[in-house]
Amino acid sequence: MNLRNILLPLGGVALIGFGFYAYGWAGVAAVAGGLVMWALLHFTRLVNVMKKAAKRPIGYVGSAVMLNARLAEGVNLMHVVAMTQALGELRSPEGADPEVYRWTDGTQSHVTCEFRQGKLVKWVLFRPDADGATPDERKSPEAP
Repeated sequence: MNLRNILLPLGGVALIGFGFYAYGWAGVAAVAGGLVMWALLHFTRLVNVMKKAAKRPIGYVGSAVMLNARLAEGVNLMHVVAMTQALGELRSPEGADPEVYRWTDGTQSHVTCEFRQGKLVKWVLFRPDADGATPDERKSPEAP
C-alpha cells in the first residue's frame, strides 16, 4: 500500500485544523482555498499533457536516443508522457504490475520503460543496425 494515499489526506486535514486553530473560520477558508488551488493546478497540468498526447500517435517519440538520455529512475508515468508528448504503447497485460510501455521513433529505435506502482524503475534503449535489420532478422553465417 502506498503511504502517500494516507499521508496526503491526513496532511490536508491537519492543515485545515491548524488554520481553524490559528485564525478560526477565516483560516479554514484560506487553507481550503489553497488546497483547491493546488488540486486545480495539478488537474490543469494533467489535462494539458493529455491534450498534447492526444495529437500524437500512440508510442511515438521524436528521438528515442534523446528520451533515453532524459529519463531518470523514479519519475512517474505522467512525467514521461509529458516528455514524449505521446502515450506509450502498452506492452504488458492490462492492469499488470509492472507496466511496460514502449516509445518508438522514425528510425525504429525504441525505448522500453518499466513502471512499478506508477514510477519508472528501468528502461532499455534499442537501436537497429545501420542496415536496418533487427536481431530477429539477422542470420548467422552458414558453414560451407
